[in-house]
Amino acid sequence: MTMAINKKLLSLVLLVSSLSSIASASFSDPDSDSDLTNELVSLRSNSESGVIHLDDHGISKFLISSPTPRPYSILVFFDATQLHSKTELRLQELRREFGLVSATFLANNNGSDLNKLFFCEIEFSRSQSSFQRFGVNALPHIRLVTASTAKLSDESGQMDQSDFARLAESMAEFVEQRTKLTVGPIQRPPFLSKAQISVIVAMIVIATPFVIKRILRGETLLHDHRLWLSGAIFIYFFSVAGTMHNIIRKMPMFLQDRNDPNKLVFFYQGSGMQLGAEGFAVGFLYTVVGLLLAFVTNVLVRVRNLNVQRLVMLVALVVSSWAVKQVVYLDNWKTGYGIHPYWPSSWQ
Repeated sequence: MTMAINKKLLSLVLLVSSLSSIASASFSDPDSDSDLTNELVSLRSNSESGVIHLDDHGISKFLISSPTPRPYSILVFFDATQLHSKTELRLQELRREFGLVSATFLANNNGSDLNKLFFCEIEFSRSQSSFQRFGVNALPHIRLVTASTAKLSDESGQMDQSDFARLAESMAEFVEQRTKLTVGPIQRPPFLSKAQISVIVAMIVIATPFVIKRILRGETLLHDHRLWLSGAIFIYFFSVAGTMHNIIRKMPMFLQDRNDPNKLVFFYQGSGMQLGAEGFAVGFLYTVVGLLLAFVTNVLVRVRNLNVQRLVMLVALVVSSWAVKQVVYLDNWKTGYGIHPYWPSSWQ
């Protein structure tokens, strides 16, 4: 009899305990999956591009405290305001491209797919703990936290550094490959707004009569010989300085000395590589010789004083000889090839 009563009491206790645990789970967790999704939707609607600004509290609420699998995935852009001055990181440019991807995703999706992915950003000064949780120690950095991601330190959702080269297009491909959601073609804003175009058209219409009048009188910049002279000198320098070579091969202006990080190398010894500073230096020497030659043949011949002509000619010859000597010396130092003067056999 006592055994039967004890069994009944034990069953009643277990039943009450189960009911209480179920009730406590249903009432003690106000942030249910639907509530979290609705809150993210609300935060997204308050952002112009749809990118949600999160801090340590938001990361804890939407990712850490929310059990997996979540009904949503989050693409996180890691930013640091104090590093915006470092142009080589391109954080501001990448952040704008990230916003374009978010806006394009919102424009090309609706219904349930729209709430399966949220674009968020966290800033280092306000979310240092979150940076540590994700294990982020270098920027730029973009991380996809999927619905099944349990550990924020999981780097499987990290976007490769090489993918940042194509900016928004690469980010869109990354999202579509990882989430199987459609982002669509990137919708970039026009270069000029309608108001700006209207102002430019109005200015052109107003200026057209004055421009035509100046053209008929020959008073435009295109009639100024000084403009054509400056352009010819620029093209000459552009050509002899190897600037096109530097642009095509993306050659740097200088390098950092491997033996002394505080020292810069402007001239690289070796025929396999040419720095931008080398081309500009040699181009400057060539330009000096060319300008002196043009001055002597077009200006100096008009001077009537023979003594002045001779003095200026002597100076031009000395400077030109020095410039040519420097070019020959640099070529020999860089390539090892020697340049020897040729004398006619009758002079020997």
